[in-house]
Amino acid sequence: MYDDILLPTDGSDGIAAAVENACYVADLADARLHALFVVDARIAGATEWDMVVEREEERGEDAVEAIEAAGEQRGIPVEKHLRRGAPHEEILDAIDDYGADVIVMGTHGRTGLGRFMTAGSVAERVVRHSEIPVMTARARSD
Repeated sequence: MYDDILLPTDGSDGIAAAVENACYVADLADARLHALFVVDARIAGATEWDMVVEREEERGEDAVEAIEAAGEQRGIPVEKHLRRGAPHEEILDAIDDYGADVIVMGTHGRTGLGRFMTAGSVAERVVRHSEIPVMTARARSD
């Protein structure tokens, strides 16, 4: 069914439901997880770039290592990936790069003005443009 599951993370606590679902599917399908963190290339001006990117890459390493630890607890192989660029574009490019069969990702479930102010979420853009199935897991309030 699935051999390679792409699991993008933003390093937030809200990713827990997506990690849980991705591990469940990976366990059922005997699949590999590809934990992906994208450093958003639009986050800083040129003078601050190096420091901000370094901090974001450290945060990204922590995020993918947390997914690796969750996978190890369940005997699921995990490959860790850090990329730079526009998150939704990098996630979509990663489909071919890693041979992903499905994407499992978190969504913050914003509505109303909050959703409007973010000009559409990364998850929404991925769902609209992905050529493979996308499973979304809404962040829990607990």
